[in-house]
Amino acid sequence: MKIGKFAESNNLTIDTVRHYMDLGLIIPEMQGGHYYFDNRCKSDLEDILSLKDMGFTLNEIKSIFMFKRLGKLTPYEQHQYYKTFFESKYESIRKEIENLKEIRNNLKKKIDELQSYNKEDKNKIGINIRNLSIFKCSKCKGDLMISKGNIDSNQLINGRLKCNCGAEYEIDDGILVSNSKDIEHRLNFNNNYIEEYINFTDIEYLDGVYKGLELMHKKINYDNFKNKIILELGSGMGFFLRHIYDELPDNSLYIAVDNDLGRHKFLKGILELINCNKNIIFICSDFTEIPIGNKSIDVLVDFSGSSNYGFVNEEFLLNKIDNYIKGSAWLIGTYIMFKNFNANSKIDDKYRKNFNINNVREKIEELDYKVIYEDISQPVSKGGKYEDYFVEGEEIYYYLYYGKR
Repeated sequence: MKIGKFAESNNLTIDTVRHYMDLGLIIPEMQGGHYYFDNRCKSDLEDILSLKDMGFTLNEIKSIFMFKRLGKLTPYEQHQYYKTFFESKYESIRKEIENLKEIRNNLKKKIDELQSYNKEDKNKIGINIRNLSIFKCSKCKGDLMISKGNIDSNQLINGRLKCNCGAEYEIDDGILVSNSKDIEHRLNFNNNYIEEYINFTDIEYLDGVYKGLELMHKKINYDNFKNKIILELGSGMGFFLRHIYDELPDNSLYIAVDNDLGRHKFLKGILELINCNKNIIFICSDFTEIPIGNKSIDVLVDFSGSSNYGFVNEEFLLNKIDNYIKGSAWLIGTYIMFKNFNANSKIDDKYRKNFNINNVREKIEELDYKVIYEDISQPVSKGGKYEDYFVEGEEIYYYLYYGKR
């Protein structure tokens, strides 16, 4: 019979039959450009399926078939060979079962451990009273004072800060909110968001993100950040902050800025679950109107913040926020670069310079930063549901920068 009939009569797909043929397990006869399968083929297939039911791999089955076809064994020798082969497989399966039992027990212990974890027992993150002096009015740079508030363990959880010029800043669940009417609420960041982000983002794209984080982690000398004020532009889901969290000096102050309140609450919630004991402030504001003092920042973290800003703004973000940065400071940056732009690109012509590596390097140099370490990632051509800023045919890569001025 022909291949289609042979596959159908044995409840197999044609592709499966062809795979067995490619391995030499079934050897049909070619007649007039078509394969014909006889009773010997049927017998071989029955042996294949029987051996698979006993846990043999196709390569192991191929070895058995070689002895069967070429060994020219006597009935006694054949019996002894098969007996040895099956005993060996039996022992292998026995050990595998024992190993799986141990794995099952380890999984059960871990599940019990996770189930006993009390999600409600978390350390609430607010704005520590001792850090109020860092805040300045974004309009007049005057001092901000508490006009009303709910204070818990020296932390301002809800309330309001006010400047003599009349400007007010809300404290929402421990997050300082500037110009609340302009704050974005683009996505619902629930507890499953990280899992969804990973599942709906291309694996090579994620690999590039992780490699960039890990390379920067290895290059940074965290001792330099002791007693320093660190500002991150566009903290997002906290990829960078969560990656360096354990190395962050306890006596440093980390200011995470984002313009999406939902993202901030998501990240803050994650840190609260691990009982965060680091000195972290969350500010929700426009990057160019952060309510902090001029020349107050020692370390600037720009993990794609400038790139995201550059999608809809012509000017390089670091030029616009340089008033916050001290004359002597470190820059830790990761920048999205386009290898090419298609005719149907989502990036308007006037913004494309923000994704050109020569332009970004030049802008950083103009701010007097001297490179300590830089690297360029491998290009990727796919993003995903949440990284859809480039179209088919375009490739992007990351420019990693670590420098000081």
